[in-house]
Amino acid sequence: MKNRFFAVLCAALVLGLISCGTTSVKRVDADTQIDLSGYWNDTDVRIVCDSLIRDCLDSPRIAQVSAQKAGLPVIIVGNFRNDSDEHIETEIISLRMEAAVLNSGRADFVASGSLRDDIRQERQEQQSWASEETVKALANETGADFFLSGRVKTIIDRAGNTMVRTYFVYAELTEIESNRRIWIGENSEIKKVIKNPSVRF
Repeated sequence: MKNRFFAVLCAALVLGLISCGTTSVKRVDADTQIDLSGYWNDTDVRIVCDSLIRDCLDSPRIAQVSAQKAGLPVIIVGNFRNDSDEHIETEIISLRMEAAVLNSGRADFVASGSLRDDIRQERQEQQSWASEETVKALANETGADFFLSGRVKTIIDRAGNTMVRTYFVYAELTEIESNRRIWIGENSEIKKVIKNPSVRF
C-alpha cells in the first residue's frame, strides 16, 4: 500500500513539474503594442518608420528634386548607425524605409552592401560561364543620385529605480555628387518611463 501511494505521489509530482515547465504561446495581432523590458521593440520601429517615411515623401525638397530630374531619383541605402546604449537592429529601419519609398513609386533604389557585392560576383562569373546572348555587361550599373543614411540615439534620465528612456532617430538624404543634404528627418516620439523596484538599473 505504501509503495502504491509513493508511486502515485511521484507521478503527481512529475506531472506538476512538467506542467510548470510548459511553454505558453499566444498569437496576437502584429499591431498589438507589447512592452516587456522597456527597451526598443517592434512598436517603436513601426512608429518611427511611419513618421520618417511620411516626412520624406511629403518633403517639398524631394518633390522639387524629382521634378527637376528626367526620371525617378535613384537612391542607395547606407547604414543607420546605432549610437544608443542598447542593441538595436537598425537594418530593419533602413529596409522598412526603402520598401515604403520604393513602393510609393517616387524613387528607385540600387543594391548596396553585401547584396551589391554578391551581384557583382555573379556578373563577373557570367563573363566566363554565360552565353554571349545572356551575359550581362560589366561597368553598366545604374549610379545612385542620393545616399540614404541615419542614426539612433538615446537620452536616459534616472532617479532611484525609475528610468526615462527617450529615443531620437534621424534619417537623411544626401546628394552623392555634391554632398548637399536634400532632406533630414527626425523622430523623437518614443519616450518610456520604466519602474521596477526589484531591479537596479
